[in-house]
Amino acid sequence: MSETTNTAATAGAAKASGDATLHAATQNPDDFAVQISDQIESFIVAVTEIAKGDEPDSAVPFLLLEVSQLLLAGGRLGAHEDIVPDERYEPDLGSERDADDADELRQSLARMLDPVDVYSEVFDPYEPRKAPVAARISDDLADVVTDLRHGMAHYRAGRVTEALWWWQFSYFSNWGSTASATLRALQSLVAHVRLNQPLDDLDGLDTDEDLSTAEGTLEEEAGKVMAEEIAGPLGLRPVK
Repeated sequence: MSETTNTAATAGAAKASGDATLHAATQNPDDFAVQISDQIESFIVAVTEIAKGDEPDSAVPFLLLEVSQLLLAGGRLGAHEDIVPDERYEPDLGSERDADDADELRQSLARMLDPVDVYSEVFDPYEPRKAPVAARISDDLADVVTDLRHGMAHYRAGRVTEALWWWQFSYFSNWGSTASATLRALQSLVAHVRLNQPLDDLDGLDTDEDLSTAEGTLEEEAGKVMAEEIAGPLGLRPVK
């Protein structure tokens, strides 16, 4: 047993025992748990395959599609009543290679997305005075996959409720907002190119830079890269 305490979902949580899908003995494809796990596993497999770079011409559109589909699973988890784990402490997952796998995935995505990997994001839309910060699509996707793999390890070990609790909790605490920001960046990238609009190159901008103290806007800092210069390598076509 690890020393990680399942705390976030327990306080004031409604019992999920009424949902038979959480404790189903058979793999009914209509069960909530089966559907969520299938969506999550599909995302992990797809992003891992995209990161291999075998089809770079379609990478960005495919990532847009996969993140969009993942957020449907997240929305279902978010709308579900609080899922309560069976045990107070999270069971030990044993030896994991998640860190090494995440680094490899992050590096592969960063190489493939190099011209457009960095974007600016405001973390909380309900705090409008917060300055935007620089983020990376590659970092975001690797972090999301790491969260999802953690829950998948529980699911494959037969701890269905634990897996659902983890996916729901981490959706609210981390991967939901991260995936949402990534989706916005990918959608914006596709829109810039498909609408044949100039795209700001973020050369010289890094994720440790404080954009609130930077001189001028991102547009003033960044060089101009026309859409056609990146449309081919990233598999995007401008609207004619």
